[in-house]
Parts: sequence; structure tokens; C-alpha cells
Amino acid sequence: MITVEPVETKKQRDEFIKLPWKIYADDPYWVPPFYFERQEFLDPQKNAFFEHAQVQLFIAYRDGKPVGTIAAVENPRHNEFHEEQAAHFGLFETIEDAEVAHALFDTVETWARARGLNKLIGPENLSTNDPTGLKIEGFDTPPMLYMTHNPPYYQTLVENEGFVKAMGTLAWYADREHLLNHVPPKFVRVADIARRRNKVTLRNLNLKDWDGELERIKRIYNGAWEKNWGFVPLTDAELEHIAEGLKLFVDPRVSFMAEIDGEAIGLMIPLPDINELLIRYRPKPNTVSAYFSALRVLTKRRKLTRLRVFMMGVLREYRMRGIDALLMYETLMAAAEVGYLEYEASWILENNDAMNKPVQEMGTRVYQRFNIYEKAL
Repeated sequence: MITVEPVETKKQRDEFIKLPWKIYADDPYWVPPFYFERQEFLDPQKNAFFEHAQVQLFIAYRDGKPVGTIAAVENPRHNEFHEEQAAHFGLFETIEDAEVAHALFDTVETWARARGLNKLIGPENLSTNDPTGLKIEGFDTPPMLYMTHNPPYYQTLVENEGFVKAMGTLAWYADREHLLNHVPPKFVRVADIARRRNKVTLRNLNLKDWDGELERIKRIYNGAWEKNWGFVPLTDAELEHIAEGLKLFVDPRVSFMAEIDGEAIGLMIPLPDINELLIRYRPKPNTVSAYFSALRVLTKRRKLTRLRVFMMGVLREYRMRGIDALLMYETLMAAAEVGYLEYEASWILENNDAMNKPVQEMGTRVYQRFNIYEKAL
């Protein structure tokens, strides 16, 4: 018999966090998270998202054993910004069993209807500012940092519950040699013209002025992404929460701020892919293993060879001037010189032609696809 219970006790929260280690036990491409990071992520006292959103975690049991998890979310900031009454689901994990999946979604839908919400969107873990989407292609490659990964059967389980695709997202990939040998001359010219005509200067991120950089990052992020599907502006507290982890791993040698007359108008922040190490260490779901793995990652992070473009944007009033091409080209040159060998640009909305076209022109290819689903309630 399947039962679904709200997560209310410390024991249930621990079972919720640990279930993925069971689901992905035989998946060589799954990257275990840090156990302590998952604890903090789900702690309302430590995750700033809980300050303005309501989150209810649920866990499914069969014969007393955990077999599935899901999070139900009401985000008033999303609903106000997009003028809708939507609920969201995330942190969806389950054994390959349609009854378990149905029980989880039925519980979330009941929760959402009771709150007067008329749509369910997901997966978002817990918002589009977190890892988002259900992987539908690219199961034979591991996810890079802050990207999602799931078993192929999740797509069937979700779609059989009546969900339809609301939006697709893409992950683009290329290795260093391919990129260096396939950058179109036109792309280089556009980047050069953009620099000269707009009097743009590019500088590396300044970690010594991290608070100031965060203010500039927030302004560009909230300005450049505001028209994107699913976007919700970051609060100061959310940005600070994200920045705590970001500062540990950002490589200023390949991260750039674009400025005109001293004003920040664009940015490019790639992140070294620590998953490259975690997939080897495979930290266990306990504090000792997690901290030991984190220490090894911190001491070896300068030896990482994979790089994910985590954040890139240009303020709307400065677009169509080639500044995006300039950021891409300079980042590629810097990354190649530093020694990064593989690159990913993700996630990018599949209908974002302004971003997908220049990324494709750089010689990359789509190697992973993701769906975000919705269902009327």
C-alpha cells in the first residue's frame, strides 16, 4: 500500500534527502550532491526562498519504506510577476512505478487546489533560479554544476499524469579544440566592432569587491532576464544565498563584466564544473563523507577541465550591438589559455534565438534537452 505523508519530522526530512542515493544507485552518470548542502537547501532558516514562498515537502512510502518524494510550492512573487495563480512542483524522485508517481502528483494537486491555485508547473527545484527541468535527452552524459539529471522513465511518468510541455531548454557543448578551430571569422569581426563602436571595456570579476559585484550582478540579472519565460526577480536575500556558494567556485580569470563609461551593462560568469570531481568521489549521504568530499573539491578545483556558462546577459538597451559576441569570444580565449578543455552553455530557453544563434555560431552542439511541464487544475 502506498501512503504519502507531509515531511514534518527530522527523520522524514532525512529520508527525503537520502532517497536519491537509492534511486540512482546504478546510474553511473548521476552526481551525488553534498549531504549538508541539501540539508541547508531545505532549511527555511537558511534558504532565503522560504522567506516569500510556501513549500511543503511530501514523501511516499510503500510498506514503510521511502519510494518517492516531491515538493509543492506556492511562489507569490512568480504569480504576481506573471499574473497567474500557479503552483509548482520540484524535487520529484521516484522508483519506476506509476502508482507512486500518481500518488505524489495527486497529493500536490490537492494541496494546490486547496490554496486556490489553478495550474501546476515543474519541475523547478524550487524555482527557475534553481536547477530546473526534466532531462529528456542526453542521459549518457553527466550533468554539469547546477544542472538536473533524472532517469529516462520520469518523462513517461510525468506525461501520463496529464502534464504537457510548457517550455524546453537546451544545453550546448563543445570541446576546446573544436571551438578554437571553428570560430567563424565573422564572429571575431563582430566582437571587435562591438568593442570599438560601443567603447566597451571588459574586466575580470573582482572578488575583493564581492559585495559591489553582487549589486552589479543583481541589476544585470533582473534587467536582462525580465522578459524570459518563467523568470522571477531575485531578492537581495536570495542573491546573497546563491552568492555564498558561487564565490567558492567562480574563477575570476574567465569571468567578465562588460562596462561602458564605468557602468556595468553585461556579464559572463562561467563556473568550473565541480561535478567532474563529485562523480568520482560519490559522497555518501552523511555529513562526514560530504565534508571530506567538499574539502577535496576545494583543494583540487584549480585542476578542473570542464566549464559551464552559468550566467550571461546584456541589459536590453545595449543588445543587438555584438556585446554578447564579445563576451563569448573573450571568455573562450581566456578559458582556452587557462586550460579548460570542455564547455557547456546552459540552460537556454529553446525559443531564445538571440542567445541560441550566437552560441551555435561558436561551433557548439545541443547535447542535452530538458522539458518544463504544466497542467491545468
